[in-house]
Amino acid sequence: MKVDATFNPEGPVDTRAVAVGAEHAGYAAVWTSETKHDPFIAVSLAASATDTIEVGTAITVAFARNPMTTAVAANDVQLLSRGRLLLGLGSQIKAHISRRFSMPWSHPAPRMREYILAMRAIWDCWNTNTPLDFRGEYYSHTLMTPFFSPGPNPYGAPRVLLAGVGEVMTRVAGEVADGFLCHGFTTETYLRTVTVPALEEGRAAAGRTDGLAGFDVVGAPFVATGRDEEQIARACRGVREQIAFYASTPAYRPVLEAHGWGGLSDELHEMSVAGRWREMGEAIDDDVLNAFCVVAEPDRVAGELLRRYGDVMTRISLYTPAELDADVVDQVVSDLRAGGSAG
Repeated sequence: MKVDATFNPEGPVDTRAVAVGAEHAGYAAVWTSETKHDPFIAVSLAASATDTIEVGTAITVAFARNPMTTAVAANDVQLLSRGRLLLGLGSQIKAHISRRFSMPWSHPAPRMREYILAMRAIWDCWNTNTPLDFRGEYYSHTLMTPFFSPGPNPYGAPRVLLAGVGEVMTRVAGEVADGFLCHGFTTETYLRTVTVPALEEGRAAAGRTDGLAGFDVVGAPFVATGRDEEQIARACRGVREQIAFYASTPAYRPVLEAHGWGGLSDELHEMSVAGRWREMGEAIDDDVLNAFCVVAEPDRVAGELLRRYGDVMTRISLYTPAELDADVVDQVVSDLRAGGSAG
């Protein structure tokens, strides 16, 4: 299992220092998301300041763009990083695509499948001089003249990882992507009973008979830890609030239903509509907290993460809504690299 770092800088210029620090600390990759800033600018700056660490987007909002614009940006970053880009894509939800980005919304899983296949056709056109002739239900790309083709990329096409929660999108990831980005709002139960079987079904549909061999499963589990009870309690409060935020989204209800907690989804959604954000974290009891989050002293965190996810996830980073002391994070990461801890 590789240990990665995540960052969401206040501004793009911060990206370089964070990436250099992560590389010096021995992280395998550094990931950024698309929230307040463009992820391609962030990973480009990270790549230009480093030599070996992989740079990833977790996620780039696919449906805010079309396959050609994403293919061009990703190809440039792949070239700039000398083959170190991990292109993480996600669909986002209807409200953001239609109201924030003013882009069309339709059946997300079939559209995403076609989106990734279209990008692969575009990259293949550039890398092998194959005529571009992709015709689908949602996207059509049939024109590429030499003036607009960047030509072969010496590092090939970037690896594509798809984020998902529901079974249908997860199957698409298994079929057409190189890896899967687990949402932080997942549990060991949901991962093993829903996510992994759906990924394997997708791989089988693509003619792969080797299960998940060579396929990345990237996770960022919640962690609440600290040097004393007060720090752990503060970390738990932050995690409860984040779990409540995600649980209020109807699209994530299946994760709760896997535990028989579907009613909690309805309760939290009603609270969010009413604007009762401060109260929502209090609705997350200890059973829910411990299903989603590893709550433990620092020397026990890595062992529990590996027990839950070590045979499934190929890459891991820590999801810590409450800021942890640097020495605590360093201990957990060190223990993960060592394969657990005696604690």
